Amino acid sequence: MIRKYFLERFSWITFYILLHLFIIFVAFLDSAIPLKPILYIVFLSLIMFSIFLIFRYKKETYFYKSLEAREDSLDISNIPEPESPFEKIIENSIINQTEILKQSAAIGQMTLEQEKDDLLSWIHEVKTPLTAMHLMIDRLDDELLKSHLTYEWLRIHLLLDQQLHQRRILFIENDLYIENTDLETIIFDEIKTLQSWCIQKGIGFDIQLDVTEVLSDAKWLAFIMRQLLTNSIKYSENSDITIYSHEQAEQTILELKDSGRGIDPKDIPRIFDKGFTSTTNHRDHAATGMGLYLTKKAAESLFISIAVKSKLGTGTTITLTFPKRNDFVNITSM
Repeated sequence: MIRKYFLERFSWITFYILLHLFIIFVAFLDSAIPLKPILYIVFLSLIMFSIFLIFRYKKETYFYKSLEAREDSLDISNIPEPESPFEKIIENSIINQTEILKQSAAIGQMTLEQEKDDLLSWIHEVKTPLTAMHLMIDRLDDELLKSHLTYEWLRIHLLLDQQLHQRRILFIENDLYIENTDLETIIFDEIKTLQSWCIQKGIGFDIQLDVTEVLSDAKWLAFIMRQLLTNSIKYSENSDITIYSHEQAEQTILELKDSGRGIDPKDIPRIFDKGFTSTTNHRDHAATGMGLYLTKKAAESLFISIAVKSKLGTGTTITLTFPKRNDFVNITSM
């Protein structure tokens, strides 16, 4: 701040010094003016000017130091009281800009809420004909046609479900209900939903759950499992997906292992980034890059850590580590 202050007052200080140098120069040229008294006066004047600068530095920089230390937010209650007309201009400008930003933020929030409500309403409206379509597909006698239509129906269903949770995840803290959740029920329900797709791709499941109950939110945990299973099925062919759970250091560990195409090691740090698909299969237009991103966001809200191990051509293992029961206090206090 000292450097900034002197840069701000550089022209004034320079003018003051040049003025005194000019006085000394005139006294040097004019023999009628005694040089030594002039030098003495200039010396005293510079001392007094230095003391004046130190005093003014503390006074003039207090307001700006407070602004510099202030957190960037729309809360203007902590703005220091201005003491000069220029500081008052700055304060008025900050207040006016803050009010404009608050109004813009409020309008943006209302628009976002309206768009979210409209989209959620549309998704729920679409689910009605989608359900009717599923009932009609079930009545078909042609098993091959029925299988293909069920697969396409499932794709639409999963995309709508992902879009629904993508909108809800912004307000996930308001939607959580932590309780004892049956892992077995959630996993088997999700597998049943994806059954037709699994049959079409020749995928089976090897499930061994030593721990069948965890503290979590059933709806969002089901969403996490749905996304992980969808990914495993999507990139696997004619193989088994292994799911097993065990307890370690008072924490429940759930592992999901497939024998699919795997993930390039350089992609693993980025697979949970929003919109990231793949560098090895960049032309995979079916991938949206949202599934694992939403999975990570939901898992973080549930204090579930996700670890990924994978190798190209051999498959992927995803490990979910659930929080300890003592961490339940942290979850419920969100």
